[in-house]
Amino acid sequence: MRTLAIVLGVALTQPAFADRQQFPPLDQATQDPSLVTFREELKQAVAARDIERVVSVACPDIYLSHGGNGGPAELRQNLTRPLETSGEPERDQADALREAYWDNLAETISSAGYFDDEGEFWMPTQWGIRLPPELDPFQTYFVDGTRVSLRQGSGRDSPLLQTISHELVTVSAFDLEQDYQNVLLTDGTTGYMHRDFLWSMVGHRAAFYKTRQGIWQLCTFVSGD
Repeated sequence: MRTLAIVLGVALTQPAFADRQQFPPLDQATQDPSLVTFREELKQAVAARDIERVVSVACPDIYLSHGGNGGPAELRQNLTRPLETSGEPERDQADALREAYWDNLAETISSAGYFDDEGEFWMPTQWGIRLPPELDPFQTYFVDGTRVSLRQGSGRDSPLLQTISHELVTVSAFDLEQDYQNVLLTDGTTGYMHRDFLWSMVGHRAAFYKTRQGIWQLCTFVSGD
């Protein structure tokens, strides 16, 4: 597998972002029927928590973390997360981490994706957006939805300011305990948006690779910068 690299699907060129831009996800998977079949089968395996099936379709050098060894063994460990202690709190924490890993994998491979210049298929499509140096990737989020409410305050009953579709926003201090996050649009507009529609630009992404024998494999599933 090639080394991990950001593939540029679209470019943001104005540092000030005076003009807001939308990046509607266009899934290119249908360009290859064999990819559609592979992804559907993998989604079913993930939904069934079929560890053996998921590990069996991984690249020998699947990229899973920045600094880890990678490979099917690391993937298996992430899917099972065996405990070194039998304490109840530790078991609960391990269960939560394992389920979150499965859920993130399911969500990522179900997202719209695109082919890069070398034929790998990447998901989600916003991973192809180039961020200018003025934006901190750890504070930048993609609005993953159509006509998502931007509200004046942090609540469902707060007045609606406008609706946002497939744009980049900044969240300077993401609060994991709050449903609504204070966001900054690229034109300077501020408001509150529900966290369910905000996908971190350093969040999970995945890539499929088709071998010379025509076999699709899962070769990247990673998060972070």
